Amino acid sequence: MPWWSWILIWVALVALALLFAVLLGLKVWRDGLKTLHAVTAVGDELGAHWARQVQSATEAQAAQSRPAVAGAAVFATPEQMKDDYLASKEDRRIARLQRRVARRKERGQLQSLRDIKALEDVG
Repeated sequence: MPWWSWILIWVALVALALLFAVLLGLKVWRDGLKTLHAVTAVGDELGAHWARQVQSATEAQAAQSRPAVAGAAVFATPEQMKDDYLASKEDRRIARLQRRVARRKERGQLQSLRDIKALEDVG
């Protein structure tokens, strides 16, 4: 076999290897784009879910607000005062939670799993 045939064989092998690498790269690129589109769709769906959760929690909190009457603590029983204190404490906790979720959503940050569980319990 002449010497130039070896050069021809190696050039063909290198060209086939490069072609294979390019085609494999294109396949990986397309699969990556499909994955990113799927992740974006799931993110949009979760964003809509969070908006519904925050909306329902806000509506539930507005429906449960207690009107405060000035001087009512003087004539109330200690048990009633403790119940009022615990209820207002829970209202403040839920309000902080809603503000935190809204702030993180506005900034595009990830939500805490603890916040997710708390909003599911509320709503």
